[in-house]
Amino acid sequence: MSTSPGPQTPVLITVTGPDKPGVSSVLFAALTRHGVDILDVEQVVIRGQLVLGALVSTDHDPEGLQESIEQAMATVAMRVIVEVGVDPQTRSGSSHVLVVLGRPVSARALGAVARRLAALDANIDAIRRVADYPVTGLELRVSVAKDTDEADAALRSAVAELSGRVGLDIAVERDLLARRAKRLIVFDVDSTLIQGEVIEMLAAKAGCEAEVREITEAAMRGELDFTESLHRRVATLAGLPADVLTEVAQALQLTPGARTTIRTLKRLGYRCGVVSGGFTAIIDTLVDDLGLDFQAANELEVVDGKLTGRVVGEVVDRAGKAAALRRFADAFHVPLAQCVAVGDGANDIDMLSTAGLGIAFNAKPALREVADTALSHPYLDVVLFVLGVTRDEVEAADIADGIDPERI
Repeated sequence: MSTSPGPQTPVLITVTGPDKPGVSSVLFAALTRHGVDILDVEQVVIRGQLVLGALVSTDHDPEGLQESIEQAMATVAMRVIVEVGVDPQTRSGSSHVLVVLGRPVSARALGAVARRLAALDANIDAIRRVADYPVTGLELRVSVAKDTDEADAALRSAVAELSGRVGLDIAVERDLLARRAKRLIVFDVDSTLIQGEVIEMLAAKAGCEAEVREITEAAMRGELDFTESLHRRVATLAGLPADVLTEVAQALQLTPGARTTIRTLKRLGYRCGVVSGGFTAIIDTLVDDLGLDFQAANELEVVDGKLTGRVVGEVVDRAGKAAALRRFADAFHVPLAQCVAVGDGANDIDMLSTAGLGIAFNAKPALREVADTALSHPYLDVVLFVLGVTRDEVEAADIADGIDPERI
């Protein structure tokens, strides 16, 4: 005479203690003897301490299962908590990913993030470290009660306000396949891929650096039309020997982490390039040095070996940057939703708005307001953490290729 199985009872098992070989096999051997179904499993190790959780269901004798698990874990000297009858359907899965970046990330600041999420009825499902330098990076997988556009907007607004108040950079993205499907990235050059502004370096050679810097800052704040500002600044360079362009190109200093960032993204199959309001004579050096796939910039007119103070052809301005992004995305057959743009000034607004993910890097307020994510640390490899790449993964790839990992 056969008996039909009884109703399914969910059981949550949490095992903690020093990490050691064999813990998982002992637990699953005990579960196998009771013929349970596995609903969910997660394991993390933090500084040598193991946390292993398993949600299972059983159709008979949950108390006997609990006793068997407790005895099994005692054989490997691990602590265990068994909860019978827990609700297995509390959330349907993470809806968003938050990348929290700080130097450092204090307990007070992270606690403020947790409280703000709780006030929005958002649950932190999992936390993992993605970086320990040059900043501390934590990835939080979060689920909201109702994943609607309104809830998404409320979460982003709350995080933006909180970020400035607690001194953390917090990037927010929906936890969708598209987050891991980015294929093309474009960087602004001045004060993004490199330190400083090329036009100011050229102006220093002409003895008018202060005047040009003032015009540049007004344009970056959005107070002056970029095209007008470009023509005014370039005019101050009239008469400079063309050899100065080579001198400035050789003096460029990459932003810390830039080389690591490009190298890692190219390993991952990204098409990498630059779209700049600067000048091709300077940009070409970067393209060759970093092995970039594309570039767009302005061309300075040279006559009889000297700069005329004019730009040749159509100016790569705010609208021109967005157009260049579309052109390169089309050339490499990459949908705009799978493109990333990184910049720092008001003339990058259209480009960041056009890309699927726009990242403001140490940016002026005008750009921070429209960007999907704003970063305030002076390390370009922080962009990798926003894209879901961990520091451990970067270093492992470098070591495999025989490269000494950069600690800058």
